[in-house]
Amino acid sequence: MSFDASPPGGAPVDAGAAGALLLCRAEPDVVEPAAQLLRERMLLAEAGSGWSVLVPEGKPWLHGDEPVDRVLTGWATALAVGSGWPVLALWWDGDRSGYTLAAGFRRTVGYEWLANGTPVGEGEAMRTFAARLALDPVLDLQSLDALARPDPEADARARMLGLLAVLTRTGLALPPGLGPGQPADRLRESARAQRGVRQVEWPGWRDVVRAEFGQVDKGPLGPWVRGPRARALAAAQVAAGLPLAVWAVRRRSGGWAAAAALLVAQGAAGLAYDRKRARS
Repeated sequence: MSFDASPPGGAPVDAGAAGALLLCRAEPDVVEPAAQLLRERMLLAEAGSGWSVLVPEGKPWLHGDEPVDRVLTGWATALAVGSGWPVLALWWDGDRSGYTLAAGFRRTVGYEWLANGTPVGEGEAMRTFAARLALDPVLDLQSLDALARPDPEADARARMLGLLAVLTRTGLALPPGLGPGQPADRLRESARAQRGVRQVEWPGWRDVVRAEFGQVDKGPLGPWVRGPRARALAAAQVAAGLPLAVWAVRRRSGGWAAAAALLVAQGAAGLAYDRKRARS
């Protein structure tokens, strides 16, 4: 366990010091092709056994109408809908901190705390969180339930550290310097200093599609890249992505627009790939 050990941030940070992390329950080699589809510059590093962490290089929440939590929810959803692994978004700003868990097409679940640690959320969210990450229904759930109860000694950062402590039992181990309460600039600097860190950039559709299907072909989902099931899945992705894109444009939501674009792109790529494989 190697969480950042800098002094607790008792005073709330301002909007410019807001920060965010995306924790993916998959290895970096698997996460990278999916992360490229977000078309956002990010740093990718290993975060323990079976976990990876994505650190945004930009700060879109400072330049648009969406706060950091909404931006991160859109990114997490976009990553999760096209993969078989959960994505946990951690975010914080001057007023609150929280998480959003995205897993496939299921409704996202989240929880938040005010800066002073006051819980703001439903206890059911913690139980859903534990179930979707296959945590221990007794010991881990007890620890999570404690995070949803009033505690004058625990501020928002302490609550987030408590959440991460539970996840260490699943293999999570954040690299040094990457922890709740740190501003985005400091997170980026710490991520760049990590051994084996990768810079995720948009390489163009052809390279992304080739890399993504190359990974799928090698894995247990290989049979889903062609045939009736693959076509049905791809068509469902396109059908879900198009109305979501219209809704995102109307709401001017960049995060959900990214999710819609990823759905449509993966569905279209799946249909094209199946057709190409059928002809070969």
